[in-house]
Amino acid sequence: MPIYLDHAATTPLRREALEAMLPYLTEHYGNPSSAHGVGRRARAGLDEAHERVGRAIGAEPREIVFTSGGSESNNLAVKGAAWAGKARGHRIVTTAVEHHSVGHTVRYLEKFGFEIVELPVDRYGRVDPEMVEAAITPKTILVSVILANNEVGTIQPIGEVAARVRRHKGVLLHVDAVQAAAHVTLDVADLDVDLLSLGAHKFEGPKGVGALFVRHGTNILAQQQGGAQERYRRAGTENVAGAIGMAAALDLAVAERPAVGGLIRGLREALASRLRGLDGIQETGHPTERLAGILSLVVAGVDGAGLVMALDLAGLACSTGSACATGSTEMSHVLTAMGYPGDEAKGALRLSLGRTTTVEEIEQAGRLIVGAVETQREAAARLGVGAGAAVSIRGSASVPGSASEARAG
Repeated sequence: MPIYLDHAATTPLRREALEAMLPYLTEHYGNPSSAHGVGRRARAGLDEAHERVGRAIGAEPREIVFTSGGSESNNLAVKGAAWAGKARGHRIVTTAVEHHSVGHTVRYLEKFGFEIVELPVDRYGRVDPEMVEAAITPKTILVSVILANNEVGTIQPIGEVAARVRRHKGVLLHVDAVQAAAHVTLDVADLDVDLLSLGAHKFEGPKGVGALFVRHGTNILAQQQGGAQERYRRAGTENVAGAIGMAAALDLAVAERPAVGGLIRGLREALASRLRGLDGIQETGHPTERLAGILSLVVAGVDGAGLVMALDLAGLACSTGSACATGSTEMSHVLTAMGYPGDEAKGALRLSLGRTTTVEEIEQAGRLIVGAVETQREAAARLGVGAGAAVSIRGSASVPGSASEARAG
């Protein structure tokens, strides 16, 4: 099995969540909208899932809308709030480091006459709450800010943002908490948000299911029509098994958060310490206000995509950044917004740890990464590529300390 350090992209489905789902994939398979006993049993399971997810974030069951995942939750929040508020205003305020499911959505809304204000961030990826308030006008209907960045792990000052948004009556605050849910305490009353997005597969729940918190009394326009499901906010036969699995995984993530957070923080620091010995390496994101499990780096003299491929061949799974941007030739919009020039951003590497990461895996990962970086730099030197340039050396699994060499030895 490869060493898996891409938990920010997705996490393995934990057995407890799978076991909770299985009855709703077999004997309790009914449509929860059906009036007969089989349907009522499915409805009872779905109602329980609403209660459990709501309880985990301090919300009421009626304030939880199950979706197909974090991206749909973000789309429903942003589009739903925008269209519901269009008669009052057309201005949406967000940041330059949002997940694409928010960033691309606001650009889509721009085609329909919405005014989009994308605020800059500092070198650490944090937005200035005062700048958020300064961007609010009488025509502003929504502010959308990610809680914890999915690429560099920076946590935004949501409490300060919320305090400023609340000075302006009628402006809704949406928070994308998809990446944060497993690692940050979430209480919608403390956060003082109107809309909050979750995705189950980021905390060892099933893929294909998420949730949107919609504060009672908040008006959003449904983006799917055809049924009365989820209190008319999301039409379509509900994914009951997925909702049950999400609830089970979230309950466990909340209960284990302090212990797991301490564990992965220590492992992350051990890996970071090992890699700091490399020349030309920078850690990105905020040094303290960050998720415990994300180690985001830019490595001089290498191409991040080539480095990830070499590490994959050596038995280490990681990424350059957001999984949603994999295959794109564009630079990371997050690193660009943080002020990293293109030649530095090309060397991006994201290592993300989870509950199942071990000390042995971190020790081996450190050796693999150092070996892969040195191999790429040596190859660049042989090819006569300048020391400051990034080079992609793909297709060679010969990495010092690699899994293949370890087996051969």
